[in-house]
Amino acid sequence: MEAKKILLVEDDPNFGSVLRDYLSLNDFEVTLAKNGMEGFEKFKKDTYDLCILDVMMPYKDGYTLAREIREKNAEVPIIFLTAKTLKEDVLKGYKVGADDYLNKPFDSEVLLMKIKAIIQRKASESKPDSTVFEFNIGKFHLNSKLRFLTYGNEEPIKLSPKESELLKMLALHENDLMPRELALTKIWRDDNYFTSRSMDVYIAKLRKYLKPDERVEILNIHGEGFRLVINS
Repeated sequence: MEAKKILLVEDDPNFGSVLRDYLSLNDFEVTLAKNGMEGFEKFKKDTYDLCILDVMMPYKDGYTLAREIREKNAEVPIIFLTAKTLKEDVLKGYKVGADDYLNKPFDSEVLLMKIKAIIQRKASESKPDSTVFEFNIGKFHLNSKLRFLTYGNEEPIKLSPKESELLKMLALHENDLMPRELALTKIWRDDNYFTSRSMDVYIAKLRKYLKPDERVEILNIHGEGFRLVINS
């Protein structure tokens, strides 16, 4: 299997090279840049599976670099490394499109686990079946492109963008676990307490829409996520 490529942008030369060597030992191909300007130049010249950006850097900070990376590539995962633990900084990072955050000093094994989880999640998102947009859910038919949910010959219900995305994701995982974190990061682009509560509201709405067909149910798998079950 081809090694996954990581762009590491870190202005502390000692820490940067230690981290690069650690990730290389764990079978990643790592490109190290010493500041935001150099980081963006390297990003433009190659394709990366993940970017790790230090927040506090001279010339160009991590947030600015992340914004520039996002303009070029909306999908590449970004992990921020920061010595600051202020809530505002964390929120700022998520707003510019961060996938995760690590406060310095951190356990390198934790970083490794986060990298693997994010890359795995991105791989599952890009499965070819994610291009499918029509689903039969019991007696319902979902067209996620038009956002229509139709029950038999009745008038279609027009779903909101998030309702449609969520039902589509459940349908792609039919009779299987749809992890809560996957839906939150893909649809809400954030995984925190508030978006989690918001998602529960959407699940309740979907249950209401699907009520006419008693064979269809959305089960709550405690602490894990949800399952769309179609009973025969």
